[in-house]
Order: sequence, then structure tokens, then C-alpha cells
Amino acid sequence: MLIISGIITFDPTKQAEFIALTLPLVEATLAETGNITYGFFFDGTDPGRVRAYEEWESEDAIASHMGTAHMGTFLEGMASVGVTGAELHQHVVAESTRIM
Repeated sequence: MLIISGIITFDPTKQAEFIALTLPLVEATLAETGNITYGFFFDGTDPGRVRAYEEWESEDAIASHMGTAHMGTFLEGMASVGVTGAELHQHVVAESTRIM
């Protein structure tokens, strides 16, 4: 399994627009082959900061996702919400154990 996680920062006055931009992306991505989970989680103390979290079955699934129309629409729309930074990292997970 592969995990992608990180932080995206944007103009805090554009939070509603950022949410509207992510909703169709999340819905379409969750239906993709090879996607396990996908979402954006907003920081309760900073309205211009969101954590991205994704789980994928393979590199091929991620590559396919990056070529989708919904991902293209999201990437194009990032300028309209004043993205000021994005730092996402990919993690390779060999084993996962439930702790709760």
C-alpha cells in the first residue's frame, strides 16, 4: 500500500471555494480502481490549511489518477483559491496493524 499525505496552504478567505473544488475530486477519486481512501481534512485553528490523505494499492493506480479529468480540474482550480504552498509525501507501507 502507498500513502500520500501532506499539507496544502491557501488563502483563508477562499475556504468555501477550496471545499467546493475538492468535493467532486474526492467523490470521483473514491470510485477509482486502486484507490483505498482519499480526503482533505481542514485545520480547526487555521482556515487556510488543509491536510491531504490518500491510500492507494499501487504506483499504477496513482499514475492513472494523476491523468484523470477530475484531477486536472482540481490542479487548474488551485490558482483560484490562492494556494501558497503544498508539501505532500509518498510513503510505502509494507505492513499495517490495527491499534484500536
